[in-house]
Amino acid sequence: QVQLVEFGGGLVQAGGSLRLSCTASGLAFDDLPMGWFRQAPGKEREAVSCISYNAESTLYTDSVKGRFTISRDNAKNTLYLQMNSLKPEDTAMYYCGAPDDLDARCRVADFGYWGQGTQVTVSS
Repeated sequence: QVQLVEFGGGLVQAGGSLRLSCTASGLAFDDLPMGWFRQAPGKEREAVSCISYNAESTLYTDSVKGRFTISRDNAKNTLYLQMNSLKPEDTAMYYCGAPDDLDARCRVADFGYWGQGTQVTVSS
């Protein structure tokens, strides 16, 4: 049974930082690309960042480039998202996602396993 558990969300002022963590179990974590996604109220879930199985390749949505950094520790089955220079428009529920197969692209449709989410709220 696949389990993804996110930690680290909270309330922060604009310009502040948060670090999200996601621990994974029940899957071959070190064989899979992983991703962070977010969903704001009234909006569709969107991909924020993805990382290859060996961390050699990362992708970011344009709005977070230069501010967010995705990383992973395969020995700990843990995925991270360091978020700096946060903006009010980053406010959303953030989800850790695992894909259905090894060739997944960084998009919601290719990811079939989700955590419960962690809320990030950025005040202006």
